[in-house]
Amino acid sequence: MAFTKKPLAAIAATALAATLAACGGGSSDDDNGGGSSGGKAEKGGNAIFLVGVRNVEHWDPQRMYIGRDLNNSGRLFYRSLVALPASNDPEEGTTPIPDLATDTGTMEDAGKTWKFTVRDDVKWEDGQPITCEDFKYGASRNFATDVIIGGPANYLFTYLDIPTGDDELPAYKGPYSKKGQELFDKAVTCEGQTITYRFKKPWPDFPLSIAQLRYMDPYRADLDKGDANNFAIISNGPYKLDGTWKEGTGGKFVRNENWDESTDPIRKAYPDTWDFREGDTDEAIYEQLLADSGDAQYTVTERRLPPSLFGRKDEAGDRYTQVESPYVDYVLPNFNSPVFKDANCREALKLATDRAAWIKAGGGPEYFKIADSVVNPGVPGYKPNPAFADLPESGDPEAAKAALDKCAAPKPVKIKFTYSGGTPTSDKQASALKEGWDKAGFQTELDPLEDTYYSVIQKPDADFDVTWGGWGADWASIGTVIPPLFDSRINLTGDSNGNDYGNYKGGPEVNKMIDEAYAEPDLDAAAEKWAAVDAKLGEDVAYIPLEITIFNFLHGGKVTGYANNVSVNGYADLAVIGVEK
Repeated sequence: MAFTKKPLAAIAATALAATLAACGGGSSDDDNGGGSSGGKAEKGGNAIFLVGVRNVEHWDPQRMYIGRDLNNSGRLFYRSLVALPASNDPEEGTTPIPDLATDTGTMEDAGKTWKFTVRDDVKWEDGQPITCEDFKYGASRNFATDVIIGGPANYLFTYLDIPTGDDELPAYKGPYSKKGQELFDKAVTCEGQTITYRFKKPWPDFPLSIAQLRYMDPYRADLDKGDANNFAIISNGPYKLDGTWKEGTGGKFVRNENWDESTDPIRKAYPDTWDFREGDTDEAIYEQLLADSGDAQYTVTERRLPPSLFGRKDEAGDRYTQVESPYVDYVLPNFNSPVFKDANCREALKLATDRAAWIKAGGGPEYFKIADSVVNPGVPGYKPNPAFADLPESGDPEAAKAALDKCAAPKPVKIKFTYSGGTPTSDKQASALKEGWDKAGFQTELDPLEDTYYSVIQKPDADFDVTWGGWGADWASIGTVIPPLFDSRINLTGDSNGNDYGNYKGGPEVNKMIDEAYAEPDLDAAAEKWAAVDAKLGEDVAYIPLEITIFNFLHGGKVTGYANNVSVNGYADLAVIGVEK
C-alpha cells in the first residue's frame, strides 16, 4: 500500500514515542531534538530521500494534504506562523512554538479572533521580506476551489467569518476572480506586520491547525501562476529547489542563502543538500537499504519495508524502526456510481469486504491492525462504529449475497475498484478484496493508479465504483476526521469532491448533526456528537474501515541523528537528520 497520506496531529503521540523508544528512535538528551540513532548530526554532506513510485502530487502549500509531503516541506523549505518542535516528548512535541511569528498568537472573543505578528527579520529565497500581506494572500488562495484543488480548505470554509452563497460554499471565490473580495478583506486583515483572523465560531486550537498543515502558509502574489505553480517552490526555509522539480524523477534542494538560522528554532539544516528521487519500487529501495552501500548509506525514505523482505529486517540492526501510525485505511462506495446509489448494493459491499484477507495480503499483524471505524482509536472521541464493530473480520459472504439479491443494479453487478497501486503489496491487497467481493456475486475490475492518485479520485466524475482512502486526524479531535471527509457542503464542488472521495451527501439529517457537533462548546460532549455522526455514516455505508497501519522503516548507515517525527505522523524528521561527510 501507498502511505502518501495526510497527517496526524497530536493524537497518539504518547504511544508513538513509546514505540520508537523501543525501536532505535527513542528519546534522548542529545541536541537533535527528540531521539536519534547513527551518531550526532553535524553540518555538511549530501542526504538522499527516496520517494519511490508514489510521486509527490503537489508542492503548492495550499494544495498539499499528504502526510509525507507536509512533513518534508515543513522541515526543509516552508515555514509557518507557528510550528511543532522536533521532540519525541508527548507534550513538548505537540505544543506549537513561534516560527515566522513573534509568538504563538493572541486569542480574543473566546477563540473567535486570533492575532499573530510576523517577524520583521525573515525573508523569501529571493531576499524579499515575508510580510503580513503574504500570509493574507496565502489564506485567500484556499477559496479558489476551481484552481487550488486538493488541500484542507474545508477548515476555512467552516470557520472563517465569510457568508455562504447559494452554492453552500463561501461567497468569496478567491484572489483570481476576486468575487466577494470585500468579504475576505473583513475576515482577514493586516495592520503592519500583525495579521488578524476573524471566525464565525470559536476556534481555540487554531494554532495546532497552522502548525500541522500548510494551507495557512504565506504565498507571494507576484509569483502566483495558479495551477501552473503546482510544483513551483517559493522557499522561506533553509533549503531551496535547485532548478525545477521533475515529476517522476524528483529534484535537488540546496541551501537557501536568505534563510537565517538565528530566526529558526526548529530546523537544524545539517546536510548541504537533499536529493529527492522518485521512481524506484519499494523492493528496489529496500534491497539498497539492506545492502547499505553507495548512495543507500545516506538515504531515508517514507516507503515501508515490503513484506517480502521483512524477514531480513534484523540485518539492519538499529537502522530499523517500527511505528504504529495514526492512519486508518478504508474503502468507499462511490455515491455517484449507478450501482452504489442503491443502499442494498452498499450493504452487500460492506458484508463482502474481507478485512482479514486484506491484512494478510499486506504482510499480516506486523503491518496492520484491524479497524472498526475511520477514526483512529487514539483520537479523543473515538468509539467503535456499530456498523462494523460486530462485522466478522472475513466478512459474511452469505449475508452479502442476500443483500446483493435486493440490489437494483443489473446482474451480474459489475464494479471497478480504483486504488493506489504500483507495488506488489498493494496489488495483492486489492486482489484480496476482489476475491471477497466476487465471492458474494460482484464482478470486480481492478484499476490501479500509479503515478498520481488523489488528483484522480478527487474528480466528481471520475470513473470508479469503489475507491481507497487513508486518513489520520489533523490534530487531537474527532472533528478533524468526520467533517473533512464527509461534510458535503465543504467538500463537493463542480470541480472537486475535496476529501469526500466517495461523493457522499448526507443531506439535511447529517448536516444538522454536524452543525450541532460544531456548536457544542464542551469538547467531551462534542466528541459524543461526532461519534453519533460516525455511527450514521456506518448506517449509510459511507465508508468501510479496513485497518490501522503500522510503519516499518530502514535508513542508511551513514545517516546521523535519525529521528521520527512522532508529533506529526511518524515519518523521518528531516529537521534534525544529518549524514556523514
